[in-house]
Amino acid sequence: MGKVLHFFLTFYFFSCFFAAIYQQNGIDRNTDVPTDNCIIFAQILTMDFEKEIARRRTFGIISHPDAGKTTLTEKLLLFGGAIQEAGAVKNNKIKKSATSDFMEIERQRGISVATSVLAFIYKDKKINILDTPGHKDFAEDTFRTLTAVDSVIVVIDVAKGVEEQTEKLVEVCRMRNIPMIVFINKLDREGKDAFDLLDEVEQKLGLNVTPLSFPIGMGYDFKGIYNIFEKNINLFSGNSKKNIEETIAFDDLNNPELENIVGQEAAQELRDNLELVDGVYPPFDNEAYLKGEQQPVFFGSALNNFGVRELLDCFIQIAPAPRAKRAEEREVKASEKDFSGFVFKIHANMDPKHRDRLAFIKIVSGTFERNTPYLHVRHDKKLKFSSPNAFFAEKKEIVDVSFPGDIVGLHDTGNFKIGDTLTNGEKLNYKGIPSFSPEHFRYINNADPMKAKQLNKGIDQLMDEGVAQLFTLELNGRKIIGTVGALQYEVIQYRLEHEYGAKCTYENFPVRKACWVEAEDENNEEFKEFKRVKQKFLAKDKQGQLVFLADSQFSLQMTQQKYPSVKFHFTSEFA
Repeated sequence: MGKVLHFFLTFYFFSCFFAAIYQQNGIDRNTDVPTDNCIIFAQILTMDFEKEIARRRTFGIISHPDAGKTTLTEKLLLFGGAIQEAGAVKNNKIKKSATSDFMEIERQRGISVATSVLAFIYKDKKINILDTPGHKDFAEDTFRTLTAVDSVIVVIDVAKGVEEQTEKLVEVCRMRNIPMIVFINKLDREGKDAFDLLDEVEQKLGLNVTPLSFPIGMGYDFKGIYNIFEKNINLFSGNSKKNIEETIAFDDLNNPELENIVGQEAAQELRDNLELVDGVYPPFDNEAYLKGEQQPVFFGSALNNFGVRELLDCFIQIAPAPRAKRAEEREVKASEKDFSGFVFKIHANMDPKHRDRLAFIKIVSGTFERNTPYLHVRHDKKLKFSSPNAFFAEKKEIVDVSFPGDIVGLHDTGNFKIGDTLTNGEKLNYKGIPSFSPEHFRYINNADPMKAKQLNKGIDQLMDEGVAQLFTLELNGRKIIGTVGALQYEVIQYRLEHEYGAKCTYENFPVRKACWVEAEDENNEEFKEFKRVKQKFLAKDKQGQLVFLADSQFSLQMTQQKYPSVKFHFTSEFA
């Protein structure tokens, strides 16, 4: 009896479902019922899939350290309703831990040392933010993260202007034609003139800017911002760190009411400035922005919640939905039905209590579904995942279906490395996962012989995150850690002790550059002589590739000249 009831209920449900579809599509069931109901069902699913892609915005926030990048991330979450009160970052000390800085060492030092992933809904748009480290010692994590974003927000300090790390990061974005929005931060402090800053951004960063908002005063005289994009005024009260302020619609700048709002002198200065903006800068062109040929500029104060809503409202309108990505085999479009994605980050001990290790996957095409087997291209084997995670900093929740643009965390037992691809079955290899030759090298020693197992496990897992590289000397088997920045050693030491219960010490190793070695013929005499003469400086990386550790630039040049058949690469991805 129960089976019969279940059958009729199922039949009734689908009858109602297709009746609704017919009505929505203007189909008369008595005269023109389609021969195959599945056709319409597939059309509806396609419409939903395309709608999900169109509502997603995946972007990174980049800047020089202390420009206010993490604070801006917090305030975007505040405006998106994802948090009720943002953590305050001030004078490099965290009053209340910033949501995106979830590692203990980040809370202590007041800087971001790893990319964090955050997601929230704002005006029916699914926003995925990748908050990246600003410090140059953690640049490798940031460069890698830029392969997973569809657009970028560049944060610039109004007092310091364009700084060194900002130039390097923007150069990477320009090379890939990533759409960029510039946010000039800390307007409540004394800083450079707005036009001087715009000139500096154009000259130092090589950008073609157009202001979409403009400040009314600055520092002590800062009264607010005129939103050129939406034609309204947002007045600054100076005490809005927790609250979101309202704006005043203001279409006509010649209206005498402007004097009553901001004062006579500020009103005239604003009119003059906007007249100059119209004369000097091109009008905003959305197509040029999407091609990476024009960069809109916004002004504000992230700490005071000021100018952030203007930035966010404009961003969701103009920023690109998930874009196509080039694989070695072909270009893959987000709208393709077959799933594909790549690993751009691995993080060990996301939750130190559970010793879990997560691989961050950027979904490029199709849908990623829970408990569905997918091909791990490098290993050529099928894997399925019972608990894929969506992120809110260190908070995670299991998701059943994810779409292009989403970032999914997969529990990993050692299957993944940076750059790995997952697909429905097609063999794709995504390009552009940068890997850098380290610039700092140190022996790593075990400071507690009773914890050798924990130390080896910790080193193994932390190296897989891609923030440092492990080399094992061919001559004596000693382990060397190479990093892009010296501060990484402190982070590794801290995490080994607090996450794995292991202690380590370092010794300097007099090397300046790591080069991956490729021989035309490993059996020829020249290569054998190279290995014999340079055996003291030869090592294997974690993947077993041969590496030459040059003690100086001169030594490297002499080695290249002496052994012309041996090729030296500054990235491990030459194969």
